[in-house]
Amino acid sequence: MQLEHVRTFLLDLDGTVYLGETLFSWSLPFLSHVVETGRSFVFVTNNSSRSGDYYVRKLQGLQIPADRRSVFTSGDATIHYLKKHSVGPRIALIGTPSLEEEFSAAGFELRCDLPDALVLGFDMTMTYEKMKTACALVRQGVPYYATHPDFNCPTPEGPIPDIGAMIAFIEAATGARPKIIGKPYPEMVEALCAQRGLDPGQLCMIGDRLYTDIAMGQSAGITTVLVLSGETKKDDLQGSPYRPDYIAQDLSDVTPWL
Repeated sequence: MQLEHVRTFLLDLDGTVYLGETLFSWSLPFLSHVVETGRSFVFVTNNSSRSGDYYVRKLQGLQIPADRRSVFTSGDATIHYLKKHSVGPRIALIGTPSLEEEFSAAGFELRCDLPDALVLGFDMTMTYEKMKTACALVRQGVPYYATHPDFNCPTPEGPIPDIGAMIAFIEAATGARPKIIGKPYPEMVEALCAQRGLDPGQLCMIGDRLYTDIAMGQSAGITTVLVLSGETKKDDLQGSPYRPDYIAQDLSDVTPWL
């Protein structure tokens, strides 16, 4: 197998590079080989409850060479999308303090009165009052966006409710669904390419989830590699509409393909 055309690898994190706080033994050798062969990598995550700076610190703490340009979150993609489509500047943001800081730094005014748009993130500080506000704004016809669609977020203690559960709450109350930006939607890749100056024809998405990582690669028309080191097992491929270009047990299998 060859991946000679690939210049930049988009890497999912949990289940691909590490599991919780434990770095996989094959991750550093793979990343080192990527750099040695003149290629680059970007870590791509749907988790908008954490800032890009948080992931930089976490990766550096695991001895992975990372800076802000090598991390791209669904929050980053949503900010890019809103600016590209001239949405704003007044945003009703339902999210964590970290996401609020990133939106403020990007020039948005965070307010729930007369907003130009409602943005829902993975809010681990969610309250009933916030949900009530979100539903009221949706009923008023305020344009409604969400950073990503995941129903559950993996943790060392087991899965916890993610933004998808919050989207379902709002849909049950209002009948409305948001415009979703993050994986598996191609807007994530489009935003990354625009911000980093990348060529989609030279990208490869590597991840452990069929319905986010591989689905996004398919929708964006880029090469995909499924690793079986995380959520997806080989039997899950049977009947799945998402077909990776390559399947590897983990990143150590991908290294020789470079």
